[in-house]
Amino acid sequence: MPREAGGWHPWVMAKEIDRQRAQGALAVIRQHPGMVLFALSPVLLGLGVVWWLFGAGWAALLLIAAVLGGGAAVLTKRR
Repeated sequence: MPREAGGWHPWVMAKEIDRQRAQGALAVIRQHPGMVLFALSPVLLGLGVVWWLFGAGWAALLLIAAVLGGGAAVLTKRR
């Protein structure tokens, strides 16, 4: 395989696209923090209610579960 053709390998292109998507997401967060807060408001409201009703420990567990669930959703969607 010629050396120039290595840049067109799907793995190399996928890494480049992922970097661009990550930079785009960070740009949206920087430019529109209110929109991000609005998108996260149901989770924040749920955490507040759980904290109020059941305590900080359960709210922390719910936060960990939400982060892990969101990460799993993102990873399974990418495949």
